[in-house]
Amino acid sequence: MSKLPLKIWLTGATSGIGLAVLELLVAQGHHVIATGRNSERLEQLAEKYRGQIIPLAGDTTNPDDCARMSEALASQGPLDWAILNAGTCEYMDVSQFDPELVARVMNTNVVGTARSVASALPMLRASRELGRTPMLALVSSSAWWFPFTRAEAYGASKAALTYFGQSLRADLAGEGIVVSVVSPGFVKTPLTDLNDFDMPFLISAEEAARRIVTGLHKERREIQFPKRFTLTLKLLRLLPQRLTDALAASMARSQSKDDPA
Repeated sequence: MSKLPLKIWLTGATSGIGLAVLELLVAQGHHVIATGRNSERLEQLAEKYRGQIIPLAGDTTNPDDCARMSEALASQGPLDWAILNAGTCEYMDVSQFDPELVARVMNTNVVGTARSVASALPMLRASRELGRTPMLALVSSSAWWFPFTRAEAYGASKAALTYFGQSLRADLAGEGIVVSVVSPGFVKTPLTDLNDFDMPFLISAEEAARRIVTGLHKERREIQFPKRFTLTLKLLRLLPQRLTDALAASMARSQSKDDPA
């Protein structure tokens, strides 16, 4: 269990899972450098949790913003944790295939996270030099374990992000920096509220935050939840590819039948 208080950088901190994680970390007595694009919301949170939150507004896909955030992080000293949670989701209508949609999702979920890693690593290394065990957490998804209909961009981005994190884990192991890949199932957030399909085993953002923070305190390299959903997806991955393809295609056909003409 990590000692209190920790200094943590959290991206995507103003809504959904990020906001729930922020509030839990503050409740535990940690100090959080909170990043999001909504500067007004960040200031409100800093006022509400005065003394525990440092607002650091910025867009993780913007190189200039990331350079500025890197400087701000350096001024705050070593980081114990960096939780890179900023992300997005857009679904693909294959009848109107849009490569720019894929680019947008990849840019936010993969490139934006990579830029954030570059900002965080020097301060995590500084923490290691002090004899601490710094942690880098990437919030991915369990969605990429099965080829869900319309999820070409989102699933591919999360598959790439997971591989990115696991490869980073191998390269940073020698430096003593723990890399954790977080793979949630469906979580009730403003983003998932836009979904027009059933979401099995849906959990609250607060429950997701509890599982993430608990897993990080235990230095878990993989944090996957809820178990019923992630186990189901893992079992589906064991099916022969032909059966997986048929099941995924049947979901797509069902969706097209349900859609208005």
